[in-house]
Amino acid sequence: MWIKIKVESFPLAEVFTISRGSKTEARVLTVIAEEGGHRGRGECVPYARYGETPDTVAAQVAALPAGFAHADLPGLLPAGAARNAVDCALWDLAAKRAGVRIWDLLARRAPKPLVTAYTLSLDTPEAMRAAAARAADRPVLKIKLGTPDDMPRLEAVRAGAPRSTIIVDANEGWTPEVYADLAPHLIRLGVALVEQPLPAGADDALAGMARPVPVCADESAHDRASLPALRGKYDVVNIKLDKTGGLTEALALADAARAAGLGVMVGCMVGTSLAMAPAVLVAQGAAFVDLDGPLLLARDRDPGLRYDGSTLYPPLPELWG
Repeated sequence: MWIKIKVESFPLAEVFTISRGSKTEARVLTVIAEEGGHRGRGECVPYARYGETPDTVAAQVAALPAGFAHADLPGLLPAGAARNAVDCALWDLAAKRAGVRIWDLLARRAPKPLVTAYTLSLDTPEAMRAAAARAADRPVLKIKLGTPDDMPRLEAVRAGAPRSTIIVDANEGWTPEVYADLAPHLIRLGVALVEQPLPAGADDALAGMARPVPVCADESAHDRASLPALRGKYDVVNIKLDKTGGLTEALALADAARAAGLGVMVGCMVGTSLAMAPAVLVAQGAAFVDLDGPLLLARDRDPGLRYDGSTLYPPLPELWG
């Protein structure tokens, strides 16, 4: 088996802004694993929040020893983007080598279509109301917040999309005081979930605060080792393959989270259909699904995933798995 690494850029349809900054393109790292005439692919999005860059992630993959076994991967790479791309490429390769779909290889049920949230980036209240109005036919909207002045934004989105369910993602941008001020209004405004209101590592305050709607751990949750620290502070865990280190750990984390009494959300970085495809398996039965990365791109992979509005269909074998 040999592995090839490519860094690729996909332009976004619009500028995408969260509390940490803005981006105009998705820079992804694609891993291609080939053996015996078969080829598997995996994609990751190196994330500066976790100290990753395309160069550092590519170096991690390039340093893998020759002839390593898939089962040895967790001991060779830490949970993160590099391990995700390799793990997913190896699963794709294994399915193609066996001539079966990935869910058959994993002895799981064939995946069904999913309804995904659609993300509105952080902007002025007026701009967010207009964006919500354009997306008002989507059943679930996820809105990026994370400033001390978010109530007008939240009200504006609700006015623009009066029937949509809302997920709020603060990206660690609030203080306990800001969250406590907003919390009583969440149910009134139809908010179903709040993601990571406080910074990871400074979220102990959540244990003593009222949570009128479920609170989801994102930056505070990576893999199964993260679960004990979430107890009493969070109700849901956001599983992203770029955090878990791939499909293998993501599936195990979903099972462990449910066993611990936590709800499951499956999310993504802003990537292409190749990054979303493995997550479709993890998202089966999830309470919340946020796999809209390709909907935010000006150009996706060909072939990509099929989206019918907010309904996401399982991947074709030509894409992955």
